[in-house]
Amino acid sequence: MRALGRLKPVALLLLRWGLGLVFIFHGYPKLFTETDAYLQAFPRMGFPAYFAYVAGIVEFFGALLLFAGLFTRMAGLLLAGEMAIAIWKVHLGKGVLAVDQYEFPLALAVAAFALAATGAGAFSLDRVLLGEKD
Repeated sequence: MRALGRLKPVALLLLRWGLGLVFIFHGYPKLFTETDAYLQAFPRMGFPAYFAYVAGIVEFFGALLLFAGLFTRMAGLLLAGEMAIAIWKVHLGKGVLAVDQYEFPLALAVAAFALAATGAGAFSLDRVLLGEKD
């Protein structure tokens, strides 16, 4: 088990990169390719249209911060918060027991919150520039 403990920096790096990839995949279209569709979809979900831009900015730029490991705790907290709001306002329509309706945003929220709580790890700009320790 100690050998796994030594892999913590690599695990945090992979968690940041994997989560960052997913959020880029979802944030990029909101800002750059399918903006009009999202501007129409967000009001149907109960949000003002401009929230499509807010979500896109949080997702895309939050993902870039995760990739770099810069301001990871803040980025993780913002992303976890966004997913919590999405679960609450969009995905809980069939109730809390309908886990299949919100399992993906829940997994994203929990992973992002884990990064907010633990930090970016050894292989990050947070450690290099901000001196953050594990």
